[in-house]
Amino acid sequence: MTSPIPTPSSFAAIIVAAGKGLRAGQPLPKQFAIWHGKPVLRHSAEALAQAGAVKVIIVIPENADDVAASALTGIDGIVLVTGGATRQASVRLGLEALEDSAPDHVLIHDAARPDLPKAVAVRLLDALSRHPGAIPVLPIVDSLVTADRDLMTGSAPREQLRRVQTPQAFHFAKILEAHRAWNGTADAGDDAQVLRAAGHDIALVAGDERLHKLTYAEDFMDTSAPPQPAIRVGTGFDVHRLVSGEDLWLCGVKIDHDKGLAGHSDADVGLHAVVDAILGACAQGDIGDHFPPSDPQWKGAPSSRFVEYAVGLANDAGWNVGNIDVTLMCEAPKIGPHRETMRIRLAELLDVPVQMVSVKATTTEKLGFTGRGEGIAAQAVATLSAKAVPS
Repeated sequence: MTSPIPTPSSFAAIIVAAGKGLRAGQPLPKQFAIWHGKPVLRHSAEALAQAGAVKVIIVIPENADDVAASALTGIDGIVLVTGGATRQASVRLGLEALEDSAPDHVLIHDAARPDLPKAVAVRLLDALSRHPGAIPVLPIVDSLVTADRDLMTGSAPREQLRRVQTPQAFHFAKILEAHRAWNGTADAGDDAQVLRAAGHDIALVAGDERLHKLTYAEDFMDTSAPPQPAIRVGTGFDVHRLVSGEDLWLCGVKIDHDKGLAGHSDADVGLHAVVDAILGACAQGDIGDHFPPSDPQWKGAPSSRFVEYAVGLANDAGWNVGNIDVTLMCEAPKIGPHRETMRIRLAELLDVPVQMVSVKATTTEKLGFTGRGEGIAAQAVATLSAKAVPS
């Protein structure tokens, strides 16, 4: 367990989590959405509790007690408080809830900054030994301009500006007094502004890029996952029995023969292997998952429909079909006379140039069920390439 922050005085924490978080594109307010395996709010609550906060006030939206309690289960020292109409009003309600315990110091943090390094909290609490308030800041490295809609109107001196983060640290009694003394609309951008309006100085300490604020849907993308390869490969294998009284379809082509294949749909063993190869390459299961043989609607259905479906599924997942290599295993019929027709038909179904399709055949030297003419087997390999992302 993380050891408490070394400080001679007690501190409490307030996490502001009463907003709606509409820009984050999540199915619920972003403070309760999952980020890196657990709710956003839980990350900073755990960090502050482990850092030694004697109490952690969580300011939440109205009627959010159940979802907040679920997100925070197992963390000691948590107190839920319903927030106000603005961030400033919510912070004041959190401070009022701490008045009875009267900690020496308080850290006020935004739930939307879940990655809270211990070192930042140490710097803030250390600064409180010399100042009534302290905030973490970062320098601005880009040039700045002033603007009127889409037009530049001037420049701004970046050397005099800083990016402000949370948590912000205060002497508890002074920040509570400053909030109570605030005149006018409760719309201050942060608590440092409230304390400064009451006539107190604010120390600046080094922040951390890890304290990035989650704002947009892209912020919830898992950047810790390894990059997806540009090429993926899948394999497929299928077998069907040869029986009298059935048509013989191979790779989308009807072939004259004294027997045909029995089984799922038209039992085109070559196309079934291709479908499984494509589904495997884009990790979408197998043909039985999408077209169960127990479903009567697929009885006698053309396997070309399965191929077109698999290609569409791959496209929707961000992949284009590259090349396909099919090997048919049988003693009869002879595949050579039909090979080019099969390639052309496969290319049509896959929507690729015929040069991207290979059809081969082999016997098993009269060994096994294929050697005895009892059935036909097929093996396929599919290569998918990632779609280009528009610039």
